[in-house]
Amino acid sequence: MNTNPESDLDLVTEEIELPKPSLLAEVLLAIAGLLLTVFCTFVQVFATNPPWQWWEEGIYSNPLGTTYQVGAVLLTACLGGARAGAIAQLGYITLGLTWLPIFAHGGGWDYWQQPTFGYLLGFIPGAWVCGWLAYRSQTKIETLALSCLAGLGVIHGAGIVYLGVMALLKLGNPPILPLPDLPQALLTFSLMALPGQIILVCLTAVLAYFLRRILFY
Repeated sequence: MNTNPESDLDLVTEEIELPKPSLLAEVLLAIAGLLLTVFCTFVQVFATNPPWQWWEEGIYSNPLGTTYQVGAVLLTACLGGARAGAIAQLGYITLGLTWLPIFAHGGGWDYWQQPTFGYLLGFIPGAWVCGWLAYRSQTKIETLALSCLAGLGVIHGAGIVYLGVMALLKLGNPPILPLPDLPQALLTFSLMALPGQIILVCLTAVLAYFLRRILFY
């Protein structure tokens, strides 16, 4: 019989120390995440028709209106954590703004004029939030999915704010995004992309779960 109730309280309140990647692993995962983000920028997400239709109608694919880029951002964060995820995307933004045409529509300092640039900026805090949440509890598919959803929400939040600022301040001459065009921009860049990206979040969570099991953390 335990005569010290405080010891039981300490056991209950003690935070579980989760295994995390080493510093070297974080660096390697950040580099891999950077390369994966670049590659996935140009790979479209497709879905096939239901398997029960394959025999009669054949197999055909439908584009989901997004690329695997967001999945690469979130996967890096789920595997490497907040620092590795954020550093990978900081490197991606830096390289794209300086000299490499690694964004969807090229690159260079003038890329800030693209309405979608706010979403790219959101990759950095989105990856950090996703990676931070991914290591707050034991590795489960549902917790990884929630982490990815939170990161996706941050990305869209940054993109929406950027669109609003661009329209309200009438940036550019003539304005790059006139205020009357703001609702259509929100529809095109956020609402229409969300269904495909939510499917991508589910796939990313499952893949991250099995990879973390393989990597023993």
